[in-house]
This record gives sequence, structure tokens and C-alpha cells, in this order.
Amino acid sequence: MLWPFNHFRKPRLAPAGTIETIYGMIVTQAREPIFYRDLGVPDTVNGRFDLLLLHLWLLLRRLRAATQGGAELSQAVFDRFCEDMDDNLREMGVGDQTVPKRMRAFGEAFYGRVQAYDQAIETSSEALAQAISKNILNGTGMDQAQRLAAYAVAADAKLSQAGDPALLLGSFKFPAPLREDETS
Repeated sequence: MLWPFNHFRKPRLAPAGTIETIYGMIVTQAREPIFYRDLGVPDTVNGRFDLLLLHLWLLLRRLRAATQGGAELSQAVFDRFCEDMDDNLREMGVGDQTVPKRMRAFGEAFYGRVQAYDQAIETSSEALAQAISKNILNGTGMDQAQRLAAYAVAADAKLSQAGDPALLLGSFKFPAPLREDETS
């Protein structure tokens, strides 16, 4: 007999497929070759992680403004991110004793960047470029950082224009990364 609820499981307020779709969109966007080829993001584990965090931040920032269901979906997408990071660590051979320490480091990196990006985007595109240069480009490449900041501002604006229903169902899109000729 199937019980209508499980006392040991947190209820999911958004369908698992929606969460997978949204998280998949974040991962797919963060893997766009133009970021690595043209915008100077290091094509390393850390570079990919930092670009994933940038896109996760952009979406979670928009979900904070959703009138209904945004907080729940935000938490579900963040939980999926944590599951993905845990799975990746284990696939890379990180031992069971070390995984919690690494996950704590991922959490600290995420919250540090969220705070830096939130403050910077509210200040100026130059402040956002400086935060991106520090966190994604290892303190170098201010031209690329400015282009990444312009992309982040455009993505933030596009996500802000997406209606809550589209956002909550995962029927939104990130903008295409800006080519050099589009930022001049």
C-alpha cells in the first residue's frame, strides 16, 4: 500500500522535472564555449564552478522577487546544485570523510559571491566587473570582466522581464553571451 505522504522526506513544492529543467538550463548556459573562448573564463574546474555560481546567483536573485513560490523553488534549485556538487566530488574520487569539508567550502564560496555580486550590481557595472574579475578571472582581464558584467546585467534584466509563471515552470531563457562586437 502506498501512503499519501512520507514523514521522512521533505515535500517538493515544485515538480522534480521542473527543478531538473531549471538546473539543466543553468548548467548548459554556464558551459557555453564563448565564456571560455572569448570572455576569458578559465576552462578549469574552478572556472566552470565560478561561472555556474554566477548563473545560479542570477536565477536565485530573480526568484527572490517572485510573488509566490519563488522562495520554495529557489531552495529546491539550490538543493539540486548541492546534490550536483556532492555527486561531482564523489565522481572525482573525493573520499567520504572529505566531502563535507569540500561542501562547506562550496557553500562559503557561494554565499561570499552572492553577497559580493548583490552589492556590486546595485552599485555599478564597474563594481560588478571588479567582483567578477576577482572571483571568476583570478583578478585579471578587466576587459573580459566588463564584458561578463555586461552579460550579467543583461541576464538580470531578461530574467526580471520573465513573468513569475514562466520562471516557476522553467520556461525562460538566459540571453546569449555577448560577443565582443556587441559590447562596444
